[in-house]
Amino acid sequence: MGGKKIKVLVVDDSLVFREVITRGISSDPYIEVVAKAVDPFDARDKILEFEPDVMTCDVEMPKMNGIEFIRRLLPQYTLPVIVVSTVSDAVFDAMNAGAVDFVTKPHVQSPQSVERFINDLIVKIKIASQAKVTQSNIALGRNIYSSSTMDTRKIIAIGSSTGGTEAVYSILKCLPSTIPGIVIVQHIPPVFSGMFAERLNNQIQLTVKEAQTGDYVEQGKVLIAPGDQHMRIKKIGDRYKVEVFKEDKVNGHCPSVDVLFESVAKEAGSNAIGIILTGMGYDGARGLLSMKRKGARTIGQDEQSSVIYGMPKVAYEIGAVEKKASLLNIPQVLISMLR
Repeated sequence: MGGKKIKVLVVDDSLVFREVITRGISSDPYIEVVAKAVDPFDARDKILEFEPDVMTCDVEMPKMNGIEFIRRLLPQYTLPVIVVSTVSDAVFDAMNAGAVDFVTKPHVQSPQSVERFINDLIVKIKIASQAKVTQSNIALGRNIYSSSTMDTRKIIAIGSSTGGTEAVYSILKCLPSTIPGIVIVQHIPPVFSGMFAERLNNQIQLTVKEAQTGDYVEQGKVLIAPGDQHMRIKKIGDRYKVEVFKEDKVNGHCPSVDVLFESVAKEAGSNAIGIILTGMGYDGARGLLSMKRKGARTIGQDEQSSVIYGMPKVAYEIGAVEKKASLLNIPQVLISMLR
């Protein structure tokens, strides 16, 4: 990361949390808290004065909530924001407004909880400092592709990480309800995976649920891996069934995209399409290559439209990506591959 420290602005109306966050993240040699703010108006002044690289922002604040603040702020200052929130689906509103990532507030009474929170936040600040900030351009995606001649026996597997919740939404909302079954690994904490599935289910034409062992991959249905379990598929006759299971992290992640993609390569072969989206690191690249070698079609998100061009970049560099496409064009590319 070189010698330059990442300048962070901490925004929280609670003195306790401002101090917990400031003390915690300052313990990392690459991070410097340049300022603290108590509300969005204070924060705006501090942004001008200190020009931070990353901002951490509470959702619940007086005068203006964090989501509204992000919506108004980002058109003027493209600043990577990490939202600090209690467990609620407000985090997805924040991501939709343009936040890069989120962490959940710890129980201040529990040292373990605080330590986990700080470690998590440090990792996410480092990722955010390299993120591309875009105002939500989700509205651009135009529904819904006609699907008269799709091969519905296929299976579609998607992997994503930082920036992925919005990327996944923008793709799924353009797809017709006749699309073949979809399985998704999004790097996300437990509890939030269920909220994410439920939210998508309410927003789009497809049926979306958090995967459970025994669920079948079916036309018009999307299964999302639980936030703390791996997911793989098994071929049963001419159908695919999912299994979710607890095991060690793979590539630093559980669920891991590679675990899903490797199972799709093995069980579905050329009957699959793999899509790798925005995210830090290399999870999913090798699995996508396995899929391609077994005859699957593969798509990688392009650099321009990725919040973090990490996972798709590695996949592209090792030859796993057959077609590179922007987020806006992925639904179209996918539908044409299904014809």
